[in-house]
Amino acid sequence: MKWADVLTLVYRAPAILFATIFMGSLSLITSLWDKTGNTQHRIARGWSRMLLTVGGVRAEVVNVERLNPARSYVLVSNHASLMDTPLVLASIPLQFRFLAKLGLFKIPFLGTHLRRAGHLPVERENPRASLKTMSDGAKLIRDRKVSVLLFPEGGRSEKNLRVFKEGAAYIAIKAGVPIVPLGIVGTRDVLPMHSSRFQPGVVRLLVGEPIETAQMTIRDRGALTETLRARVSELSETPYEE
Repeated sequence: MKWADVLTLVYRAPAILFATIFMGSLSLITSLWDKTGNTQHRIARGWSRMLLTVGGVRAEVVNVERLNPARSYVLVSNHASLMDTPLVLASIPLQFRFLAKLGLFKIPFLGTHLRRAGHLPVERENPRASLKTMSDGAKLIRDRKVSVLLFPEGGRSEKNLRVFKEGAAYIAIKAGVPIVPLGIVGTRDVLPMHSSRFQPGVVRLLVGEPIETAQMTIRDRGALTETLRARVSELSETPYEE
C-alpha cells in the first residue's frame, strides 16, 4: 500500500465513523417526537451524502424524473455492495422505508434506530413471519403514503444477478402501487464485498420505467418478478445467475 493510500485511509475512516455516530444519534433523538420516520429519513439522506463525499464517491443518477414525488412505489434493485443503500438514499427524492434482514434489528443501537425509523425486519427462515412482513410492507405504503425499497436477491451478489424472491411483487400488488426497477453500477468497485475500505470512484443509479400493478392479482407475482429481474439485469448490466 502506498503512503498516500495509508494517509487517505487514516483520515477517511474516522470521518466516516464520526458521521455515522453523530447522524445516527441525531436520528434516534428525533424519533422521540417524530413517529412517522420522515425526519429520520431526511437525516439518513444527509448521512448517505456525507458517506459518499468522504469516501470520494461521485454518484450519477439517470432518469430519476420517472418518479413522481406525489406517488408511492416499491423500489427494487440489484445488491452488489454495502454502498448500495447509501447510494439509493442519497439519490432517490422519495420518503421510503426498506426491508432488512432480521439480524440487523438485533444489533444494539442500530436495531433500535431501524425500528423507530419505520423499517421492517425480514425473517427469511420463517415463511409465515416473512409473509406477515410483506403484508406489513403493503400496509405501510397504504397508511403512510411512503415507498418501500427491497433488494430481492436476498443478499449481496458476488458477480451475477441471483434469483429474485417474490416479496417485492407481492407488496406492490397488495398495495396497488407501481413497482420500479433500479440498476446500480460501480458500487462493488468502490466498496468490495468483505472489505471496509472505500475506493474513490464513480457509481451510477439508473431508474427504470415504473410498472403499474393496479390491475394485477397476487397470482401475477411470479411473472412480475421475472420481468423485474430482466429489467434490473439490463439496467445494472449484470448477467443472470441461473
